[in-house]
Amino acid sequence: MAKAKPEPKTPKDKTNGGYQADSIQVLKGLEAVRRRPAMYIGSVSARGLHHLVYEVVDNSVDEALAGYATRIDVTIHADDSITVVDNGRGIPVDIHKTEKKPGVEVALTVLHAGGKFDKNTYKVSGGLHGVGVSVVNALSEKLEVWVERDGKKHHMAFAHGDTTKKLEVVGKAKGTGTTVWFKPDTKIFTETRFDYATLANRLRELAFLNKSLTITLKDERKGGKEETFFYKGGLVEFVKWLLGNRKPLHQKMISFDATREGVEVEGAVQYDDQYSENTFTFVNNINTHEGGTHLTGFKSALTRTINEWAKKDGILKKEEFTLSGDDVREGLTCVIHVKVKDPQFEGQTKTKLGNSEVEGIVKSVVNEALGDFFDKNPSVARAIIAKAVSAARAREAARKARELVRRKNALEGGLLPGKLADCSLTDPSLCEMYLVEGDSAGGSAKQGRDRSFQAILPLRGKILNVQKARIDKILSNEEIRTMITAIGTGVGEDFKITDARYHKIIIMTDADVDGAHIRTLLLTFFYKEMKDLIDAGYIYIAQPPLFRVAKGKDEYYAYDQRERETYVKRLANGEAGHGNIVIQRYKGLGEMNPDQLRDTTMDPARRTLLKVTMEDAVEASDLFETLMGDEVEPRRKFIEENAKFVRNLDV
Repeated sequence: MAKAKPEPKTPKDKTNGGYQADSIQVLKGLEAVRRRPAMYIGSVSARGLHHLVYEVVDNSVDEALAGYATRIDVTIHADDSITVVDNGRGIPVDIHKTEKKPGVEVALTVLHAGGKFDKNTYKVSGGLHGVGVSVVNALSEKLEVWVERDGKKHHMAFAHGDTTKKLEVVGKAKGTGTTVWFKPDTKIFTETRFDYATLANRLRELAFLNKSLTITLKDERKGGKEETFFYKGGLVEFVKWLLGNRKPLHQKMISFDATREGVEVEGAVQYDDQYSENTFTFVNNINTHEGGTHLTGFKSALTRTINEWAKKDGILKKEEFTLSGDDVREGLTCVIHVKVKDPQFEGQTKTKLGNSEVEGIVKSVVNEALGDFFDKNPSVARAIIAKAVSAARAREAARKARELVRRKNALEGGLLPGKLADCSLTDPSLCEMYLVEGDSAGGSAKQGRDRSFQAILPLRGKILNVQKARIDKILSNEEIRTMITAIGTGVGEDFKITDARYHKIIIMTDADVDGAHIRTLLLTFFYKEMKDLIDAGYIYIAQPPLFRVAKGKDEYYAYDQRERETYVKRLANGEAGHGNIVIQRYKGLGEMNPDQLRDTTMDPARRTLLKVTMEDAVEASDLFETLMGDEVEPRRKFIEENAKFVRNLDV
């Protein structure tokens, strides 16, 4: 019997449905910023909070770049409000021709308003992305500004972006400059306490990049401190600081500073006896952690110059290879800073320079500077080339090892590692792989997973600390080889992120010291050998519970001691003591049965995952070197300074 066709659904009345011109909201002034703050500052958590300070400081730094300011003072007050003072020209206070308001009021209340859009005011600046001090004003409970200019001291006040006190003269000026005080809006930000170390890192970086500038940071909160950042040597001192306790390969640093076609190129280069590369690039004080044309120009010039000098000196006569870019950058610590009048950044993140003309300019400057340095310091050139040759030999050994693995896979029909329990779906964007500590936990995870999209790879023991190893040694480690094969991207020069078999790679280790160590080793591996996976947002950390709190049929899982006590009180029903309440402390994932592991740590509807991100590449590099490098003293110092922050001590 034929089924009757279902009646077609009657479409909704398209004439209105309540959707009229009045439905279209027009957000005036800074209201759009308050409604959608994350669009302007990235987030309303700690990251966005600190971004407010950077926006105000960047305006002051632009005054320094223009040659007018020499000092910036930043103060964190006891109530977590901020004051930023500079001795620049002072924001204009005369009436704006079209807005019919004082210039300072326009700058603080109108989006996309500022002197940096006019090339006569600022030849070079780090702004131009639509955010600015007006956004800081919009997201502050209160903001006040004092401008010293033309012999007078002016004052204005605002609340939630609206003017509460018109511009008025409040006294005589002692000099020139701008003072901005603001209190972030506690109704907008989920985190309202400023982190001293986060601000210090950014201000220190700015002082390195602008060698004529003095920046102070003062913390007026309980136990606060004060620091002054001034580096006469600029990038040379920056590289020394980045180098830390690593032993330099040569005492005299390679540095250059030249201007071509209106582009200023500054750099400092130092090699050490380790294997990691630490190259940081900046454009107009902006950290371009995704690189761009300036980085391409530098890499090309470095590879070409070293190869030409090695050929000229006869060092490569007996070798069957030329030095690759990876070879000549092994053990390199370098900072490149270019100042461009009209920088074109790819995307709104401002992390990749797109100006094509900059590549040739940087290449020319670096070729000339390196060639000249090598001619005057041949012993340094030979030491650098000897290190690159050693790296090339290790690369050749690693290539042969990879070829062996590839041939073996081809013979076995491209089989995945035997201990990988793969998922049935093949779309990487839907698939996830758990890297699980130990076979016992791996067994529970395999039983508790959703086989359609969750793959499990058990890892035996602790993997190699790759911070201290070359690629050939890294590839000889069986657990690392297994991971690389399972992930599918390859590693080093073979790496292709488009070949990733999973878009979620989840590290799941025990909640004890050993588990934390294994997690750290894995993160070190991903940071050093597969950083693009971190940048793409593919690396996650699972959050298994620390406690199970149960009474009868009721049970809860707690992720810290405070949450545990909350559940104990709930189950105790006001009764004194724990009574019949069972508290289980999970030392390892293997202590959970498959159902518990699934419900707490693997079920997407109920689990908590931490996404691994990298906001500050300089700080990340320094931290990995401190914690995972050869030198013991910096590690001991770090532990002593941070021991007070330990939340879960495993003894």
